[in-house]
Amino acid sequence: MAHVELSLPDAFVPLFATSAGAQRDDSFSRWVSTVAAADEPGLVIDTCHKIVAASVSCCSLLGLGSPAAAVGRPLVGGTLRLVDFTAARGELADPEIEKIPPLLAITSGRLARGLLRVQSDAAEADATVDAIATPLFRNRVVAGSLTFFSEV
Repeated sequence: MAHVELSLPDAFVPLFATSAGAQRDDSFSRWVSTVAAADEPGLVIDTCHKIVAASVSCCSLLGLGSPAAAVGRPLVGGTLRLVDFTAARGELADPEIEKIPPLLAITSGRLARGLLRVQSDAAEADATVDAIATPLFRNRVVAGSLTFFSEV
């Protein structure tokens, strides 16, 4: 039986060519335009936790209104109302809010995943969503996060 082993000393970062020559790919800017046009529920926030891009399906799922109304607003603290999983449906405390995947991906610089319970005025029941977030980089520095949501 054949044995194959692969070792990569550093992470591979693809380059693209521009009229000014080859530069590092700015994943943050590319994901902003991709998410804004996506059919899937996706969201991009910056390091100040403000919404930079949101798909129509994401806004519908999370009760954010239209993408145009959501962009520029902070993700938590009025825009997204998160409640705990108890029967009392209490609002999440600040230490718990810091652990939600979109914010945790920024602070940790790593992939984050978790369940969120979102309170919405439009829906009769709260939405439970699975959130998977990854940090987005500019010049090897975290510039925000990209999160995809799926209703559970």
